[in-house]
Amino acid sequence: MLSRLAAVLTTMCLTLASLSALTAEKAAALDPFTGYLMAHFTGESADGEQIYLAHSDDGLNWTDLNNGGVVLRSTVGTRGVRDPALVRSPGGDRYWIIATDLRIAGGTSWNDAANRGSTSLVVWESTDLVNWSAPRLMNVAGGIPGAGNAWAPEAIYNPATGDYVLYWATNSARNGVTKHRIWYARTSDFRTVTTPQLYIERGGSQGIIDTQIVEVAGSTGGYRYYRASADGHITIEASNSILGSWTTLGNLSHMGISNGTGGGNVVEGPMWAQFNGRSEWALWLDQFATGRGYMPIASTDLGSTRNFRTVSGYGLGGTRKRHGSILNLTQAEENRVLGRWGDSTPINRLQSYNFQDRYVRHIDYDVRIDANVSPAQDAQFRLVPGLAGSGTVSFMSVNFPGHYLRHYDYDLRLEASDGSSIFAADASFRQVAGLASSSWSSFQSYNFPGRYLRHSNYLLRIDEISTATARGDATFRVTS
Repeated sequence: MLSRLAAVLTTMCLTLASLSALTAEKAAALDPFTGYLMAHFTGESADGEQIYLAHSDDGLNWTDLNNGGVVLRSTVGTRGVRDPALVRSPGGDRYWIIATDLRIAGGTSWNDAANRGSTSLVVWESTDLVNWSAPRLMNVAGGIPGAGNAWAPEAIYNPATGDYVLYWATNSARNGVTKHRIWYARTSDFRTVTTPQLYIERGGSQGIIDTQIVEVAGSTGGYRYYRASADGHITIEASNSILGSWTTLGNLSHMGISNGTGGGNVVEGPMWAQFNGRSEWALWLDQFATGRGYMPIASTDLGSTRNFRTVSGYGLGGTRKRHGSILNLTQAEENRVLGRWGDSTPINRLQSYNFQDRYVRHIDYDVRIDANVSPAQDAQFRLVPGLAGSGTVSFMSVNFPGHYLRHYDYDLRLEASDGSSIFAADASFRQVAGLASSSWSSFQSYNFPGRYLRHSNYLLRIDEISTATARGDATFRVTS
């Protein structure tokens, strides 16, 4: 009996040691970080309120992934998303994107969105950062009396409770004052949540919408957690407990930065990111008032707002970056992300066969052939796999990512993809040997196979081709 008990105890010890090793292995898998992933939306355009991704090697200069096109599209709720947040599990084996369920481009007014909008968030889930579940709705604010919306969600793992603190802004009446406040709930799976509780409220009529928390190793600056909030100013607070009391450290008014109350450079959407391999943090701020996109300020000591400094030498890529979040990537994660969305399709121009000084270009969303195109990017396109598939190609604009050449009533125009099968068919062509010269190319319409891309009076359209002149009009060279 004693020998059997000893064997059982030995087995248990070995099992515990094995589990401990696995846990340590998972933790080690999150270190070191080698790159950065940003999730964002681009604005209120037809396709702007969806999920876009960008990658950086240094945390300052960003390259659009998926050739600047939509990576994830919402098919639930309002069918639009804003303010995406990337969340990683402590073990690095599960990821979520949570986002505001809102599509202003669909014709919704800001007043309706704030007072009669969605009380749900949109959630995607993944085990590898590249294969994502279908989007689902999670009703987080339905339990708040008079809730008008649920905006700008964020989440952070709370080791004190072993689950995630999910927080967002809701506009509702409380103590006779209707305004945005930050509420929170707890969740372990981003499917079910606890009853929402008030998290942050400012005095008087001052609302607060955008808040993001960062955890810092070693309590740099004196605290374990720091949060930045857009509440008229960009207010920085600190705490050693996510759900405990928070100390106000100040705001960025001394840098000429505010959320409107202090004037100056009016920003929103504060977004934290630690620079890999060093104790330095960037706080990215969306300069929405001037449309200049995100700008970073940086600090090596978050314990005082006076330690922030402006940063130069950064670049945001080709798409406009609106309120999002940044995830530090391990090498394995970076390899997967870049392997899926990182290959950059070459930039090309389409040269006319019978007017060889002219190139296909867009201007005010119309499409024509011109010489001496300015700006040059108006005549630059990426030939990407056709939206309709089946061996076709589509022409995506370089300076309007997510916008494609498509025909409408046989006329060519540049439009943002709406995700429909009709758009995909209108924007897809079969590349064949040139009708006027086999060393050039012609482009046959996918859904009108008797018609080809051609110019007529310098304007692009799709037509049936029956003359030598038309064959020349329908012939192009794909060139750099």
